[in-house]
Amino acid sequence: MIEFLKAYGGTVLVVAILAAIVVAIVANMIKNKKQGKSSCGCGCGCSGCPSQGICHIDGNEK
Repeated sequence: MIEFLKAYGGTVLVVAILAAIVVAIVANMIKNKKQGKSSCGCGCGCSGCPSQGICHIDGNEK
């Protein structure tokens, strides 16, 4: 085990950091979804978006 960590310690550290970043992003997306915030493009909602008619043809926000 010690040899493995000596050989691949840097790689394991980088992968752990990247995994933590991905988990934080996904958790933030889930939190925003539960709060009803938009996850489309800019994330600031559809009320002032110039592409609202293209994105939500039926008039409902996603």
